[in-house]
Amino acid sequence: MKKQTIFIYPSIALLSFSLLMTGCSDDEVAEGNSTKTVESMEKKSSEEKPNSSEHDVDSTKSEQTGTSSENRENSKEKTDLLSAYSSKEIEYARVWLQLGPNQQIDHLYIQHIKAGTKLNPDDETSESYPEDVIQLAGSRLADGSVTYSGNGNGTINVYNVPLRWDGQYPAGKDFYQDMINHTKLISVDVGNDEQIIQLIKKIEEN
Repeated sequence: MKKQTIFIYPSIALLSFSLLMTGCSDDEVAEGNSTKTVESMEKKSSEEKPNSSEHDVDSTKSEQTGTSSENRENSKEKTDLLSAYSSKEIEYARVWLQLGPNQQIDHLYIQHIKAGTKLNPDDETSESYPEDVIQLAGSRLADGSVTYSGNGNGTINVYNVPLRWDGQYPAGKDFYQDMINHTKLISVDVGNDEQIIQLIKKIEEN
């Protein structure tokens, strides 16, 4: 009986060891498969997730394009505001808006003066305008005036002559020649479209 017992124990121990190794092997295979499954899911999730930086760039480009289009539309609208008026009307209004002594006028009178016309028609010693000029004036003497010639390039020559001549006459040719020699070259501002339109509506041309 003792010999039988001795041979049975090793057999049981060997069987138990075999089963244990088999179990470990199965666990390792299962663990390996589980790891591969997780990695596969993570890779798939990464491929499906949109690139946030590319999305942000596209959004920024879209916003910039929208802003640029809006600026173009605003510029076009401003240009369209003056499209109903002539270039001369716009010029008169811009000149008065920039140089007119009184902006609160009821009417803006336009007088065209030909070259060769005396600066002061009431003085026989007066020199004459060497070029065609335009005189802008309000309906009242207190509104003042602007007398100028246009250069066709956004600048004008301004003559410092009054709307009404007061003083001792004859003044002499030198007095008038000095006015002609000291005309001012001025760049005309673009001005505000709405204000320009309001002035154009007050124009009365002789």
